[in-house]
Amino acid sequence: MKQVNLLPADTYIVINNSILTNDDRLRLTMLYQPIIGGMAINLYFTLWSFLDVRELISSEWTHHHLMSSTRVDLESLKGAREKLEAIGLLKTYIKKDNVNNYVYELYSPVSSYDFFSNPILNTVLYNNVGKLEYERIVTYFKTPKISLDDYNNITSAFTDVFTPVTELPIETLASDIKRHNYRSLELVSKIDVNNILSKIPEELLNPRSITNDIKEFIYKLSFIYSLDDFNAEELIKNSVNEQRKINKELLQQNCQNYFRFENEGKLPSLAYKNQPEYLRKQNNGTSNRDKMIYTFETTSPSEFLMGRNNTSTITKNDKDILSYLLIELNLKPGVVNVLIDYVLKINNNKLIKSFIEVIASQWKRSNIETVEDAMLLAEKEYKNRSKSKIIPKGSNKKVETVPEWFNKEIEVKVPSSTSRKEIEEILRGNK
Repeated sequence: MKQVNLLPADTYIVINNSILTNDDRLRLTMLYQPIIGGMAINLYFTLWSFLDVRELISSEWTHHHLMSSTRVDLESLKGAREKLEAIGLLKTYIKKDNVNNYVYELYSPVSSYDFFSNPILNTVLYNNVGKLEYERIVTYFKTPKISLDDYNNITSAFTDVFTPVTELPIETLASDIKRHNYRSLELVSKIDVNNILSKIPEELLNPRSITNDIKEFIYKLSFIYSLDDFNAEELIKNSVNEQRKINKELLQQNCQNYFRFENEGKLPSLAYKNQPEYLRKQNNGTSNRDKMIYTFETTSPSEFLMGRNNTSTITKNDKDILSYLLIELNLKPGVVNVLIDYVLKINNNKLIKSFIEVIASQWKRSNIETVEDAMLLAEKEYKNRSKSKIIPKGSNKKVETVPEWFNKEIEVKVPSSTSRKEIEEILRGNK
């Protein structure tokens, strides 16, 4: 993804090569909003509202107009736009000039069937809303079951009603006709599907049965279940039916069983790069504490740690710690940032996994999910750490440093232009 500096004067138009319906509004609200947040969905609806009466194209507007319409700052709008792009609802094009010109192309949300058949979207929704709400949503979209065993099918065939005619219609290009257009999730795969499939003997798997849809499905499974080439090959071999074709349902079940076996029965989850929208503080104030909360919420843990270390990379030990906090404990990114900041302050700028595990486990048991709750708990814990001890004069005992956001106004530290550029380069490579 190319990073381009967005300015209020930059213009844009919205185009719609799909068909948008009220059913789409329902799917966007119930299925997509828990994943990408209300701000991103509101941006989608706003862009949709700018289309003409035929819902094909909008007038040209500036991004200043978009800021005024949504009452959202430009950086937040850009973040919301990127979420729409990542989830497959928007494509963005740019023509560079003195004033950059953007084209925002809207795509339909996928059908509820395709959504729940997608192992990535399905898993993220489950993780975000929880078991009870997930089951309620699934029930809403289920098709009612009616037994037709006692009925006879008397439906007319086309040829029962119509006869052929000799007059030909005016030639029409089907590509010019409006239709539902969907975007696939774009993943950077860690496996080579073609190489994996080439290693499976034809006596076991018919190569002609391998469609692009099957390959895309394997890519998604490899992403959500963290498969490598070897594991994927073995799982595919065990998911071939008598017709020498891959059974998608069996393959997904085998992947799930493999993941559970390797991870002590746990289900797969996905880690956010930064704090999910629905857990952020909605009314950001202007105090220094509010600014710090905003920093914790909008910065990824890897970026935050690089900023604290004033480097453009993080060590393997730090990566392992972040992986443990984000994946194994499933702590939210904003909470991880507060935890890192707290531990660095009270532990002489050292990140020791065994030390972090004790605190992180307690926070997990306390069900800490928001930045504000994490900061309040850290403050409470610090006050309980023999804060009233008097250090004798000449003693070698070290005094713990209090995190700067404890009960006082602070100024957010802004990285130097050099380190900021380095961090941005690293992040671009990770996106």
